[in-house]
Amino acid sequence: MAIGSEYIGSYRLLGMLRQGSTCQVWEVLDSQGKRVALKALMEEFAKSSSHVKALKAEYEIGSSLDHPRVVRSFDFGKTRQIAYMTMELFRAPNLKQFLQAVSLNPGADPVDHLFPGIVDQASEGLAYLHSQGWIHRDVKPHNFLVSDEGETKLIDFSLTERAKSGLGKLFSGRSKIQGTRSYMSPEQIRGKPLDPRADIYSFGCTIHELFSGKPPYTGITADDLLSRHLKAAPPSLEASNKNITSEFAELVRRCLAKTPEGRPASMDDFLKEYRKLRVYRVQPKVPEKKKA
Repeated sequence: MAIGSEYIGSYRLLGMLRQGSTCQVWEVLDSQGKRVALKALMEEFAKSSSHVKALKAEYEIGSSLDHPRVVRSFDFGKTRQIAYMTMELFRAPNLKQFLQAVSLNPGADPVDHLFPGIVDQASEGLAYLHSQGWIHRDVKPHNFLVSDEGETKLIDFSLTERAKSGLGKLFSGRSKIQGTRSYMSPEQIRGKPLDPRADIYSFGCTIHELFSGKPPYTGITADDLLSRHLKAAPPSLEASNKNITSEFAELVRRCLAKTPEGRPASMDDFLKEYRKLRVYRVQPKVPEKKKA
């Protein structure tokens, strides 16, 4: 995106944080001197009414949320034909980047001790989102920011939609098939009406990747990958990580059930069950410099 200025509206640009397929995210200063994050459509999408509408919808959802495990939205605007929204600045990579950095630096201190807390905090963010009547629809490692200390926040509500119930769910028809193939629930792939248990499936895929280093399903082609979500039995997490307890592996396996009825009934139920079990057979040691 050719910004062509040190400002977008009243926000002074300090530096780009990351770039996606349609947007860039910048660290900026607002008019009060506070540092926030600004998400702006790139130039080639700036005139697209559908992209502007989607960004505004994302802002409206984010601005309605108020929870320490969810990144908050503050403002939406358009200037010089650039549509943007501002958000809480949380300087941290996403979970995908966090794990990639670990794999690319085998000599670094281990971070396994952080994983149970990451799951707990990510669960809190999702449970809160669901309690407000929303389905995220794109739960994946890329959409959780994780600090070096393991603090975790849910982001990106571009595909989020209201959960339907009763007659609304019965007569809603086929859903638009959107999401990320490695983490999509079977009902999402089929275009069926979704409820929060679709997010639980995607969260199960995310947890599996966190503890095994890879998503539960891979495929030679996109269709092959989607077919595995629909038909293949969930892989054993214990086989990938020998330090995982059988009760935790079973909970993750249930999250990956092919039907919503086979999964935990809600994120609250998942969280209650999760907090009662042990994740590791042997608790990983905390590196010395990480100790309080």
